[in-house]
Amino acid sequence: MIAVAVVGGETPGNIGTIARSMKNFGLSELYLVDPPELDPEGEAYGFAGHAREDVLPNATEIDFDYLVENFYTVACTATTNEDATKHVRYPFIRPEELTDELRGLDADVCIVFGRERIGLTNEELARLDRVCSIPASGEYPVLNLAQAATIVLYELRELTVDETQHPDDPHERAAEHEIEGLYETFSDYLHDVGHPEEKIGKTERLFRRLIARGHPTGREARTMRGVLRRGAKRATGEIPQDGTADDGD
Repeated sequence: MIAVAVVGGETPGNIGTIARSMKNFGLSELYLVDPPELDPEGEAYGFAGHAREDVLPNATEIDFDYLVENFYTVACTATTNEDATKHVRYPFIRPEELTDELRGLDADVCIVFGRERIGLTNEELARLDRVCSIPASGEYPVLNLAQAATIVLYELRELTVDETQHPDDPHERAAEHEIEGLYETFSDYLHDVGHPEEKIGKTERLFRRLIARGHPTGREARTMRGVLRRGAKRATGEIPQDGTADDGD
C-alpha cells in the first residue's frame, strides 16, 4: 500500500489538488499533519475534482509520530547541488528512480510532502527513511506543493495504476517497529561505546539512511540489534572479552 501525507499544509487548494492527483494516479489513502480547515464549500473541495467524493473527505488527520511509527517513509523535497556533506538531505533518490526502489517492497509506504513556504524541516527529514529530491533550477528550486506531489505520483503510476504489476518475489522488509527498534539500539550503542556526543545525531541520521536503502528483513534487523547489544556490553564490561553470550538471532 502506498499512502500520501501532507505535513503542515497551509493552502486548502493545494491539498485539494494533491487529492486530485492521487485520484488520477490510483491512490486513495491521504494523511494530514496539522492541516488547515478544509471547508466542504471551500477551495480544497473545489480543486479536488472527483477526489472530493472519496479521497479528500476520507483523509485522516494524524501526528508526525504516526508516520514514523507505521510507514516506510519517503520525504519529498526540491533541492539542488546536494552532496555527501549534507547528511540530512543526502543521499537522495529522484522521482523517476522511486518506482524501481519501491517495487516488490513488502511494507506500507507513505510519500510525505511538506509546507508551501519551507517544506519539511531538517528535524523532520532526519526521522524519515528516504529522501526523494525533485531537481530544479538552482536559480529557483522551490516547487509549489501540489506541483511537487503531482510529479512524484506520476512517476509512481506503474505501481499504483497498472494492476498487472505483481512482483514474483517480494522483499519482506522488517516491520516498522522492528526498524525503529534497530535505530534505538544503534543510538544506545553509540552512547555506550563513547562515540563523541556532538557527532551522535549526525551518525544516527547516516545510519537511518543506510538502513532505509538496505530494506532489512525482520531477521536481519533482529540480528543487527543483537550484534550491537553485544558490542555495547563488551564496551561497558558487562561481557568479558572471552564471553560467550549471544544476543543475535
